[in-house]
Amino acid sequence: MNSLRFNAINNLANTQASVKVSNPARVTAVFNENVFTLKTARHYLSDEAYKSLVASVRGGKKIDRSMGNQIANGLRAWAESKGVTHFTHWFQPLTGSSAEKHDSFFTLKGDGTPIEEFEGAALIQQEPDASSFPSGGLRATFEARGYTAWDPSSPAFIMEIGEGKTLCVPTIFVSYTGESLDTKTPLIKALVALDKAAVDVCQYFDKNISKVTATLGWEQEYFVVDAGLANARPDLTLAGRTVYGHAPAKGQQLDDHYFGAIPERVYAYMRDFEQESYRLGIPLRTRHNEVAPAQFECAPIFEEANLAVDHNTLLMDVMTRVAKRHNLLVLLHEKPFAGINGSGKHNNWSLSTDTGVNLLAPGKTPKTNLMFLTFFVNIIKAVHDYADLLRATIASAGNDHRLGANEAPPAIISIFIGKYLTDVLNQVETRVSGHFDEQDEAILKLDIHKSIPELMLDNTDRNRTSPFAFTGNKFEFRAVGSAANCAGPMTTINTIMAETLKSFKKEVDSLIEKGEKKEVALMQIIQKYIVESKSVLFEGDGYSEEWAEEAEKRGLGNVKTTPLALDAFVTKKSKALFEHNDIYSHPELEARHEIMLEAYVKKVQIEARVMGDLASTLILPAAVRYQNDMIKNIVGLKEVGLPETAYANQKQILEVLSNHINTIADNVEKMIEARKVANEIEDMRAKAIAYCDDVKGNYFDIIRYHVDKLELMVDDNYWPLPKYRELLFLR
Repeated sequence: MNSLRFNAINNLANTQASVKVSNPARVTAVFNENVFTLKTARHYLSDEAYKSLVASVRGGKKIDRSMGNQIANGLRAWAESKGVTHFTHWFQPLTGSSAEKHDSFFTLKGDGTPIEEFEGAALIQQEPDASSFPSGGLRATFEARGYTAWDPSSPAFIMEIGEGKTLCVPTIFVSYTGESLDTKTPLIKALVALDKAAVDVCQYFDKNISKVTATLGWEQEYFVVDAGLANARPDLTLAGRTVYGHAPAKGQQLDDHYFGAIPERVYAYMRDFEQESYRLGIPLRTRHNEVAPAQFECAPIFEEANLAVDHNTLLMDVMTRVAKRHNLLVLLHEKPFAGINGSGKHNNWSLSTDTGVNLLAPGKTPKTNLMFLTFFVNIIKAVHDYADLLRATIASAGNDHRLGANEAPPAIISIFIGKYLTDVLNQVETRVSGHFDEQDEAILKLDIHKSIPELMLDNTDRNRTSPFAFTGNKFEFRAVGSAANCAGPMTTINTIMAETLKSFKKEVDSLIEKGEKKEVALMQIIQKYIVESKSVLFEGDGYSEEWAEEAEKRGLGNVKTTPLALDAFVTKKSKALFEHNDIYSHPELEARHEIMLEAYVKKVQIEARVMGDLASTLILPAAVRYQNDMIKNIVGLKEVGLPETAYANQKQILEVLSNHINTIADNVEKMIEARKVANEIEDMRAKAIAYCDDVKGNYFDIIRYHVDKLELMVDDNYWPLPKYRELLFLR
């Protein structure tokens, strides 16, 4: 294996020449080139079919099945004009990635005549095997039937892989009995629930508002390493992270990588996946070096949340595939390397109306500022009331390594809004109370329209230690892991916001029915929500021990491990929340809880196996070979008659070396036994806790510590695994 390491290093010289990437003169020349946009549909559909599609995309109306054949024929005509021969329903099962099954346009008629066709039935609905995907018990192995159903709000696109082209139709995925088996279905339901609840509240301020859209701008962090070096690391290829590896002499301590010059080979890779992304309609805008060496980030322009989630899922596939062309490996794991920053996927979330108003940006008048204050405070209330659920929605084996590790927000869910807006809320809380006779008094007494400037982007600092931070005209959910599907966090955020807005409207209407004027009623409930939820507001250093102590005093949760964090999904409160908003049924929630626990178990199990295999078959043999060299050296010095002082240091090194070897061997054996015990546990929650505490908690760190110490001692020519200095700095 050590030859793989050195061969990879030697081959780096031959991989410096980047894959040639030709940029178009303008991005607009290729943007949406492989997407069946409404503009494209206009050229391929009849007026009747086009209007049906527009009504579905923009108004959420169901497409009449009679229109299905016309739309399908138009899609096929467009796809075939671009050389497409196959189509697939592209969906997002509960595996954390996308799925697809390709079918050809080619078929034979009854008389044997070969033709190409794409019928409306095939566009609207397909039947993949539901028993082969995670279902959490919703489907038994012998109950294979499941359905994918077209989501017209996310446009069809053409995926090019090598010389092949496939028409991809975004779909939901449900079981034969109707339960959702994917991430898209609950997200769409949550967006519908939020739209209705938000419009109802917007009616207090503007009767012209008929639709509210949740928008999302994700920031995708990732690592890029040489594929040859990565292939010599079984832990990277199997677990997505390095289970061993001593910190290099130079890491990120000089702060020289952040926003630094992008290495040429990585730059070519970025340009390549960006070009593919533009053709698929993914509106990438930003690229840069991140804090850690070999770490980078890209980010798009904001989009409607459902489309943004699809685009991020698609981007991760594109990034992974394109990296291979450049002999690179892209790492989306939250913590692929110890001792340097991990990777997140910040979810920037906001709300916009069909009248062009960002509900999280204050306006120029008292009325629009009151509307901003209403939604702003409702978000704070929602996060306060469902903080445990937000923590659960970002829980994963990978993110456990990252949260609270001095590069990511802690597991404590809090909100940062900045000093300026904190002062505004304090004004509301302390200066407004009781009953008001004049409706303007409640607004003007606050001076909200004077104290909040038109430009919000620079009136508050940013707090990178906050999991949920207000950043001008949006909230940034910073705790989401880099490998996560954004649909999970977005489903939760939109659902808790919908529920809170419903309660808000009910309370305001109750006061109005009792005779309060509308503005006064609004301000009284806003003030009530501020008082009830201010414990979740925190402006300081989320990494500090003082904050952990303060958070405990405030009653805020600090659940640091995934198995316990996931409990929040199946509490009575959560079940009531999701059922009330028609997002998840109780069985669907229980199933997802089971699936996420099982995913955690399998990932930790894989890491444990990799640790054991690498230690037993690579690390210890290399250390023993070096140990034998040391023994030969000592024996040789002794045989030539040198005094013991001449090899005293060698003996001391040999003793330390032997201690590390024995400790590793002993603990690997114990870890294997602990894994066997955990595997016998039938209850999935108990099994996940056992893997977390008894397998990972008891053995991962101690085995790694001694392996990493060996890395510093064993002759470099013997060490089998590419080291951090090579993975992070050679490309």
